Amino acid sequence: MALRDVFISLSENKILNSAAQKYGLRMGAQSVVAGTNLQEVVKTIKELNQSNISCTVDNLGEFVFEKSEATAAKNNILEVIQAIHDEQLDAHISLKPSQLGLDIDYDFCYENLKEIVALAHQYDIFVNFDMENYARLQSSFDLMNALHNEFDNVGTVIQAYFFESEENIEKYKNFRLRIVKGAYKESESVAYQSKSDIDRNYLKLIEYHLLHGKFTSIATHDHNVINHVKQFVQQHNIPNDKFEFQMLYGFRKEIQLALAKEGYNFCTYLPFGNDWYGYFMRRLAERPQNLTLVTKQVFNKKTNLAIGLGTTAFLLGRLSKRGK
Repeated sequence: MALRDVFISLSENKILNSAAQKYGLRMGAQSVVAGTNLQEVVKTIKELNQSNISCTVDNLGEFVFEKSEATAAKNNILEVIQAIHDEQLDAHISLKPSQLGLDIDYDFCYENLKEIVALAHQYDIFVNFDMENYARLQSSFDLMNALHNEFDNVGTVIQAYFFESEENIEKYKNFRLRIVKGAYKESESVAYQSKSDIDRNYLKLIEYHLLHGKFTSIATHDHNVINHVKQFVQQHNIPNDKFEFQMLYGFRKEIQLALAKEGYNFCTYLPFGNDWYGYFMRRLAERPQNLTLVTKQVFNKKTNLAIGLGTTAFLLGRLSKRGK
């Protein structure tokens, strides 16, 4: 778990996050984000749609503590929703409540979210509430529940490393849910710490929601999990329209295309914007095997001194300390 902890620490480093925003494109960040503006995202969605791949779009943002920043994020998301409708794209929205003001003021965040969900509802576009760390867990559920009283186009994420996830997946079985392992550093008082425990609970949650839930998004790059799900849905006669596989943009493209060709619903998670660094480090924390993608796709440019070398030094330093 040491490497996972290092990536989580990297995701929370504001200096490296700021540097990534400045130098990201010159580092090859376009291999892990779907663009930095709306036009680029629309182009990427259209290309994936041509391969029968749906998309969920995430307007990236970290460390939002000013109302002006949250309002700007809201307006960006509204523009994406409008573009999805105008261009008739097969896509929906993923968002983080903290980016819309959860860490500033609950009511302010709620109003921002309501504006987003209302427009999406008008166009029959789904909005997924991405879950963050444990400190924000209950307030995020509360926001979704409040909006669900008025709108039926909201769903959320269940993180397998939390002890209470089994209770939550039963509580929210009538929602569309994305099942993930979890990508934040959490206390042993609230979350499983070992990979084997997390993996075991992950499959347990997937199976429960496939059998009892409304719609299941299975977010994984692991072919073993994918094969397990394929066998499980066959054994239990679960129709394809009850679930989808999800992967991140830029990861295992050949498998994404293959699953779509096999007739499974497939959705690519499309992050966009300059604020990509924290997001990507958390994805590596979820699955450290993807470190090779960092080396090949992000830190292989001559202009990587600002982040590539800085990140490598930080990473090696942390690993060295843990090895003593």
